Amino acid sequence: MNASDRIERDKQVGLKILEPSQKDLDRGLELHKESIVFDSYGFSPTSVPDSGVLAEATEAGAWPNELQDLTEEMSMTRHLTDPIGLKSYKEAWKASGVTCVFQNAGQEGNRMDRIIKRHARFTHVTDKLGDFVFRAAFPKDIENAKQEGRHCLYFSANGVPVPQRWDTVAEELGFIRIFYQLGCRMMHLTYNRWNMIGVGCGEDSTGGLSDFGREVVREMNQVGVIIDVAHSSLQTSIDAANISEKPMVASHSSCWSLKEHCRAKTDEVMRAIFQTGGYMGICCIPSFLGGTGDIIALLDHIDYIVKNFGADYVAIGTDVGYRIQTYDDQPKNVQSQKLRTAFRSLWPENSFTPEYQQSWQIQSLAWTNWPLFTVGLVQRGHSDDDIRKIIGGNVMRVAKAVLPDKPSFAFS
Repeated sequence: MNASDRIERDKQVGLKILEPSQKDLDRGLELHKESIVFDSYGFSPTSVPDSGVLAEATEAGAWPNELQDLTEEMSMTRHLTDPIGLKSYKEAWKASGVTCVFQNAGQEGNRMDRIIKRHARFTHVTDKLGDFVFRAAFPKDIENAKQEGRHCLYFSANGVPVPQRWDTVAEELGFIRIFYQLGCRMMHLTYNRWNMIGVGCGEDSTGGLSDFGREVVREMNQVGVIIDVAHSSLQTSIDAANISEKPMVASHSSCWSLKEHCRAKTDEVMRAIFQTGGYMGICCIPSFLGGTGDIIALLDHIDYIVKNFGADYVAIGTDVGYRIQTYDDQPKNVQSQKLRTAFRSLWPENSFTPEYQQSWQIQSLAWTNWPLFTVGLVQRGHSDDDIRKIIGGNVMRVAKAVLPDKPSFAFS
C-alpha cells in the first residue's frame, strides 16, 4: 500500500467514526489549515530500516547495541537518500497539516551519549531538508514556518542529560545548558523508572522529587527548558509543579478520571500543573485513553480538561508517528537474538491490553489524521479561539513563557 492510499484509508476510518456534517468537516479542515498546529510531543515521519543492511551487520558480528544504533540511524535518516521515501515523508507531513512537532530527539534515560545521537540525526535531517522542514530554535521560528508554508521540529529529550560523575551538583546540572544551546527546549524529569531526579510513572511507589531533582527543576527554569512530567509519578509531578516558577507540562498523557493508567494524571496533578500556567497534551495511545480507544476517546479526554479546567490547559501530544512503508528491499531476514526487556521499559502489568490494540483504533488516531482531530473539536462545539489554543496555541504560549528574559551563565 503506497503512502497516499494508506493516508486515505486512515482518514476514512476516522471519518466513519466521527460522522461529521459537511459544515463541520469543512469548517474543521479550514480552521486546521489556517492555524499554527503544534504537536506537543511526537515524532516526525520515519523510515523502515533496510533489513539487508541489518542482516549484513549481523553477519559481520555487530553487537545488539550496534544494531540498535544502526536501526535508529536508518529509521531517522534513510528517506534522505531514497526518492520514494522522501516523497512519502513529505506526503505525510502535508496530510497532517502540522506546523511543528515537539520532537522526541533524545533517547530515554540520562546518558548524554544516547541523548545526543537523536539530536544529531534530526539536526542532520533538518540541515538537509531545510526548505521543507527545519529545526526551530525559538517560537518565532515556528510562526515563520507557518507564514512560509514550511514545517519544523522543536527538540525535546526523554531525559535530563547528566554526566553522572557525581562530584558536584553544579557539574551534574551543567549539561542542561549545553543541550539548551544545542536546541533542546523540553526534557522529561524521569522516564518510567526511578532515577536520581525523581520517581517514574512505572514504579510502585508514592515517592516524588529528590533533593537533586529540585535543583534540576530550578536549573531548567533558569536556563529556559520546559519541565515535562509525562512519564513521572504523580507525586514527582506535584513536587515539580510546587517548585517550578515557570509553566511546566505533561506533554503526552491522559486523564486518570477517564482511564486509570500509569501514564495518566489525576485531577490533583493536572491542577498543580495548570497552576504553573502549563498544559497537558492528550496522547493517541488507545490503551492510555480507554473508552472506545479511538478518535472519540481522544476528544473525550480533551473535553474533560476543557470542562473541568478550561481550554487554556490542554493540547494534543500524539506520541505516535508515521512510518514510511514504501520500500521493496526487505528480502533478507535479520537473524534475531532474544533480548531481555530494556531497563528503561518498566510498564506495570496490563499497561497494554488486547482490546486497545485494534487496527481501526490505531488507524483513527493516525498522525496523518491530525486535521480530523480539529474537525472533531468543531463537532464538540468548541469555539474557534479555543480550538486554536488546543491544537497549538497553548504549546506556543508555554514555549514563549519558559524562555529566559535575559541570558544567564553557568554558576551565575
